[in-house]
Amino acid sequence: MSSQKSIFSVQFFLLCTSSFLFFSSFNMIVPDLYNYLTTLGGGELKGFVISLFTVTAGLSRPFSGKLSDTIGRIPVMIVGAGVCFVMGFLYPLVGTVWAFMLLRFLHGFSTGFKPTGTSAYIADIVPANRRGEAMGYSGLFGSIGMAAGPSFGPKITEAFGLETMFYTSSVLALLSVLILIGMKETLKNTQRFHPSLMVIRKDEVLEPRVFNPSILFLLTSFSFGAALTLMPDLAEHVGFKGGDKGIFFTVFVIASLIIRILAGKASDKYGRVIVLKWAAFSIVIADIMIAYTNTPTMLILSAIAFGVAVGMNTPTIYAWTIDLSLEKARGKGLATMYIALEIGIGLGALISGFIYSNEIANLRLAFLTCAATAFSGLLFLNFGLNLGNRVTAKFG
Repeated sequence: MSSQKSIFSVQFFLLCTSSFLFFSSFNMIVPDLYNYLTTLGGGELKGFVISLFTVTAGLSRPFSGKLSDTIGRIPVMIVGAGVCFVMGFLYPLVGTVWAFMLLRFLHGFSTGFKPTGTSAYIADIVPANRRGEAMGYSGLFGSIGMAAGPSFGPKITEAFGLETMFYTSSVLALLSVLILIGMKETLKNTQRFHPSLMVIRKDEVLEPRVFNPSILFLLTSFSFGAALTLMPDLAEHVGFKGGDKGIFFTVFVIASLIIRILAGKASDKYGRVIVLKWAAFSIVIADIMIAYTNTPTMLILSAIAFGVAVGMNTPTIYAWTIDLSLEKARGKGLATMYIALEIGIGLGALISGFIYSNEIANLRLAFLTCAATAFSGLLFLNFGLNLGNRVTAKFG
């Protein structure tokens, strides 16, 4: 662990920039994927667009966690961003629904690697008492990418066509890789890669020490999966057309800008759990607002509420996970947290897409289901943490 007092360094800035480019790359294609899938004859499979992506990401987490703790953080990040670069050139070549789904499955591999290495790298270079703040700033850049991508992706498609949008995605991923190549590795005593490292033992899949933040992340990320899947249709329904369909994500990230940093600092000072209780409650309120959205103004207000809620939740869970992880197994702990995240997003996308079934009238029930799931996360924080402590005591 670095003893430096400031979290700001050249390494930190470069890593945040790389994250921005990476998240912009794979998120900018999301709004147009649904229409693209419809043209291939798979409009009823919208929920699977996000779900397949997250399934692969979840499956690859044990590998990314183990490799991050052995061969180093940077190689793992480069592999993740490199996969994203290749995928952008392959999407325009698919001609069937199942070929499209295969690409989504493979594309998820990128998010199984890059964020794991990124979070572990940050934990290596920032002091323990500034983790929440550091994760707030790092998440800010990632969140800007996640929101900016869906915002300008449709505009590129509208102006230059779908293929150009996919190729732009690849260029952004390549820039992310180029930044990483010039960075210094932070893991001490790295090993050379050997195929045996790809063999995952049972005790290398999950880190029991991070059970509590992982369960909470699963329950609170359900709503984000639903938003990724259904928000383009809701935005279009209330009056946003063409390149403006990504307006929800643009407002979402603006709303989360300041709160991410403030929440991170608050969790460093007052504790992770108290901040997370407010975050879970805020997600419930935001989901209810989205459920009853029927005008452009209500959509904007819902996006603000959702941005504030997620802005409190995400960096605090990241910092809590790092707090609980052993220094020698940070990659494994973060990978476990990310597996929970992917399960939550995947279930949110799949279940909300199933409830929606391309019927606008069903959107309310879909997001009320999200509100109920987030509320269960609030209940877990109030009554279920002892269960996580018992899991840690037994298996940790």
